[in-house]
Amino acid sequence: MLVVSNTSPILNLAIINQLFLLQQQFGKIIIPKAVLEELKISENRPGSAIIQGAITSGWIEVQEAHDQSLTRLLKQTLDQGESEAISLALELNADWILLDEREGRKTAKSLGLQVTGILGILLRAEQDGQLASLPVAINNLIHQAGFRIAPDLLKRILE
Repeated sequence: MLVVSNTSPILNLAIINQLFLLQQQFGKIIIPKAVLEELKISENRPGSAIIQGAITSGWIEVQEAHDQSLTRLLKQTLDQGESEAISLALELNADWILLDEREGRKTAKSLGLQVTGILGILLRAEQDGQLASLPVAINNLIHQAGFRIAPDLLKRILE
């Protein structure tokens, strides 16, 4: 399965010590160079060592997005990481793209990409028995990683 990720799913799962869920669910994750830069793994930040380990072991792989004209076009409304991730996913004909930001998800879907984000990953992990407690994971996501979830969405997920 070919999966491209933006920064948010990798960083936030690493911060709450759940990055392994990406490997369990997808095997290998491909990120563009801009996402690697946004992850700032050379700095001593929460989750950095876990992400470095995943890259070193090879299940997170960095590839360059070659379609610079598409990346520039996407950058008119999205940030560099999202733009390169969407461009790379299209170039590779990826099965999935991992995005959390609303505009990025909307754009990716409009281009025919299949999108999931950190909440979808956590829900799948709970269904597959890979996650001890969805409420605890979401609480950690909110309080440790500063991840924002719309109150109505949070309520639907936890019901």
